[in-house]
Amino acid sequence: MTRTSSLSLALVLLFSRMLGAQQPAAQPQLPKSQMPDLGRPTKRSDPLPLFDFDRYFAGRWSFEWDVPDSPLGPAGTLTGTTTYTRIDDLFYEATTQATGPTGSLTMKDTFGYRKENKTLARHVSDSRGFSFTEIGTVGGDLGGYYTIYLDSAPMSVGGKTIRLRHTMRLLSPVNYKVEMRISVDGGPFTNFGTPWWRKEISSAPPLGPR
Repeated sequence: MTRTSSLSLALVLLFSRMLGAQQPAAQPQLPKSQMPDLGRPTKRSDPLPLFDFDRYFAGRWSFEWDVPDSPLGPAGTLTGTTTYTRIDDLFYEATTQATGPTGSLTMKDTFGYRKENKTLARHVSDSRGFSFTEIGTVGGDLGGYYTIYLDSAPMSVGGKTIRLRHTMRLLSPVNYKVEMRISVDGGPFTNFGTPWWRKEISSAPPLGPR
């Protein structure tokens, strides 16, 4: 091989390495909507797919929540993450690690979901010293949006009787908001914040169409 040929080969190899280094890293696959692609506009007669809890929630989500003063704690901002994991076909867990006006806190949730009945139960244990149980239903529409409605049983906190209502609006595969309301000692339900949860894509398991 001549010196010119050797030099040409070396330049080709150098340029190939440079081009390879400039290639963007593969991006994580975005979660997909649970509505199937029908290849046409939806009709009222089209069936709504049953909500798949595992497919939507599995992974870690980050959130920020501005809370008002209440028997559950002082006003301020909570920030942290919630990680959902599957126990089996019926039960799921969620662990929330957050910081707020009183410091660090942990919430442990256990969900029971009857997919065919579109019903949900949730038990929450909060490190601030209280726990509660909720029951609810799952609704949806053909636009791919699902909503979870939850009502809690009464609980006693600091000598007060508290009830909570949660409306979880699953607006896309990567974010949902929760409209929260609180009732104290049988009073009217009032606003308790509307935080957003956003999925950390790298934490989501690779789930394709089902």
